[in-house]
Amino acid sequence: MLSRVKTLSANQFTLITALFYVCVFNIPLFGIVQQGITNQAEVNYLFIATIPLFLIFALSFIFSLFTVKYLLKPFFIIVTLISSSVFFAALQYGVVFDYGMIENTVQTNSAEALTYLNWSSILNFILTGLVPALLIFKADIVYKPFVKELLHKLAFMFAMLAGIAVIGFFYYQNYVAFGRNNDQMKRYIVPTYAIGSMIKYVKVNYFQEPLVYKAQGQDAKNLTIDENGKPNLVVVVVGETARAHNYEYYGYDKPTNAHTKAFDMIPFRNTESCGTATAVSLPCMFSSMDREDYDARRAQAQDTVIDVLDHAGISLDWLDNDSGCKGVCDRVKHINIELNSDPALCDGHYCYDQVLLNELDKRLAQGVAQDTLIVLHIIGSHGPTYYLRYPEAHRKFVPDCQRSDIQNCSDEELMNTYDNTILYSDYIIAQVISRLEAQEGNADTALLYLSDHGESLGENGMYLHGAPYAIAPDEQIKIPMLAWISPDFAAENGVDKQCLSDLAGKGGFSHDNLFSSLLGLMNVSTEVYRKEMDMFATCRTKIVALQHKNNKKS
Repeated sequence: MLSRVKTLSANQFTLITALFYVCVFNIPLFGIVQQGITNQAEVNYLFIATIPLFLIFALSFIFSLFTVKYLLKPFFIIVTLISSSVFFAALQYGVVFDYGMIENTVQTNSAEALTYLNWSSILNFILTGLVPALLIFKADIVYKPFVKELLHKLAFMFAMLAGIAVIGFFYYQNYVAFGRNNDQMKRYIVPTYAIGSMIKYVKVNYFQEPLVYKAQGQDAKNLTIDENGKPNLVVVVVGETARAHNYEYYGYDKPTNAHTKAFDMIPFRNTESCGTATAVSLPCMFSSMDREDYDARRAQAQDTVIDVLDHAGISLDWLDNDSGCKGVCDRVKHINIELNSDPALCDGHYCYDQVLLNELDKRLAQGVAQDTLIVLHIIGSHGPTYYLRYPEAHRKFVPDCQRSDIQNCSDEELMNTYDNTILYSDYIIAQVISRLEAQEGNADTALLYLSDHGESLGENGMYLHGAPYAIAPDEQIKIPMLAWISPDFAAENGVDKQCLSDLAGKGGFSHDNLFSSLLGLMNVSTEVYRKEMDMFATCRTKIVALQHKNNKKS
């Protein structure tokens, strides 16, 4: 790119760099433009032709602010390396690096990050990242005396603004209308959107004054009446990256729920996640905030439903085989599975979810002396290495996709691999229920399963998850949620299972329901409990009245 020119002025460097960014890094953006053209009844092709010109002028103007001696090379080398990765993620997976994705990336552990390394990603990084960075490093940029250099820079920037003004003069209304109808376009502009999201993340997490911690539900009381002398034992299984579309319970044509079919499961239809990535959804679903008013910074500085249950004297355990609880379990007893804890189930980078069953067995062996809630955070269907999520014995759907560059697998292979993860998670859930049934002499048992978010598997060119919620497809936000309630738990806690099944069949639930539903399921009365958000309240005949009465006194 730059090696053919012996010397370059700063303005020449700026223009060449902007051309490279537009012609290479912004290819995904032009894919979005093409989709917008397809959706329009009438197309002004002269306006469309100005879009790359507008982008060149705009990036050249912005880049000129950083083409300063001693700053130019390190700045553009770093930005180019970052842009290379952002470009590949957008081109191959349709991933957008907004604030949520930056947050998710920062919280990704090394083992998870390595799953994205494959020949395609490495070759892309070499060709669009390392090679341009090397050319920038070797470029011979000649600077004029300070005043003359400044005047040339200002003239260049004025010329870029003039180009933008001319385009705006003729096509302003076109840009406004096209941009309104294709709002996602701005998220694909490289490098501005990703860099802006990174700056926002750093500002929010490292430069803002920490919020004063807010305790919640300190008035919490456990109202369980153990008429049969047995405490309640509830297990919550939090899935990873499971989408409702691939669940047999919701009409999928493959037996992905073959293991739990033996139990009286209650599938909740039309359930939506709070976010499209674990870093957002996990703390959101356990917070008292609804998705519409959720604020990650506030969530980090206040009690979760886990803390409120702790205030009420519920025994709590969090067992984690994923990327951690994102702060949800920090104040209660929790175990993060060691990645070398069991050679038969772990490879040093990941463990099969069966390892959680071993930890659950250890916990149950200690006995259940009081009302208890145990959370199992499974790795579930985490991609792109779906094939690493299930043992060979559970490889039921073949041919599957035994690679991480999933965009290069056939649709059948990719879907089979993902379906194997759903089926294996179903096996884990069935095994948990079997263990709960074995505890029936000691406790009244129940299970709730729900996923943190869904997954795209090539639909409309999108893969994985993490899309901005406003433009996220149903595949990323429609999630499975299942309940299993033992006869003794139903009888002791006044749960009408037929009523609950009918209610679940109507659907219309979300992560927003989890906070109050867990409080209701564990019979905890507190001022932060909202009966209208408790999925179980309508179908309970016993404890709900006591909760309502207690809250009125409060």
